[in-house]
Amino acid sequence: MRGRPFLTAVAALALVFLLGPILLVVAIAFSSGDTVEFPPPGLSGKWFTKALAYQPFQDALATSAMVAAGATLLALLVGIPAALAIQRRRFRGRKAAEALFLSPAIVPELVLGFALFQQLMVTLRITALGALLIGHTVLLLPYAVRVTGASLAMADPALEEAGRGLGAGPLRTFFHITLPVMMPGIVSAAVLSFLTSFNNVPLSLLLNGPGVTTLPVQMLNYVEFSFDPVVAAVSTLLLAATVVVALVTERLVGFNKVFGK
Repeated sequence: MRGRPFLTAVAALALVFLLGPILLVVAIAFSSGDTVEFPPPGLSGKWFTKALAYQPFQDALATSAMVAAGATLLALLVGIPAALAIQRRRFRGRKAAEALFLSPAIVPELVLGFALFQQLMVTLRITALGALLIGHTVLLLPYAVRVTGASLAMADPALEEAGRGLGAGPLRTFFHITLPVMMPGIVSAAVLSFLTSFNNVPLSLLLNGPGVTTLPVQMLNYVEFSFDPVVAAVSTLLLAATVVVALVTERLVGFNKVFGK
């Protein structure tokens, strides 16, 4: 931005605004003090050790991983056929169906969570784990439909028509032509869905129950009564894991292949 000092200053302020809180949390995570303070009095890794050894965090981590993996799988099982129908078929109500699948991304999560709580846990008496799994699946449907649909929209339908013209049946055409074309979108949708579910707070806060708590909610409960940097250490570990997953996915698949950039 040579010759544009104003734009350079705005960009620098934006970076500070976006990265400042993250760097602050990382610095606190390595603090040697006994309470949250900045700048830290010294550097230490003791809070990472305490965070990894804290049993409620371990249990919540297992719950978050199980719910995120299950919800991602269910969302893809529903979203891939839906994306195929929306992108490759012309039927009455197609736009309404697309809007229905994308609506969880528009409705505020607290409203969605309260509605699911009333329907699943109060009316149907579904357990907290089941409610979390269903609720997160609903939340992830827009990712499954939108991202896989974007990958499919860039593919040439003539490839599938050529396969059918050469005698391939619908299933063979799907597995040998359509699915490989959709694979970058499927992988990207899976990664985005898993990370969204794993880090979710509003929906999980309303659908958790006794003995069934996700890691972000457990972290929120922890900071209500403790003021040490343990949660900062957990946040730093989650941030590092997210960055690694995003870099590996970009290296293996490439988000640009999905969004056509």
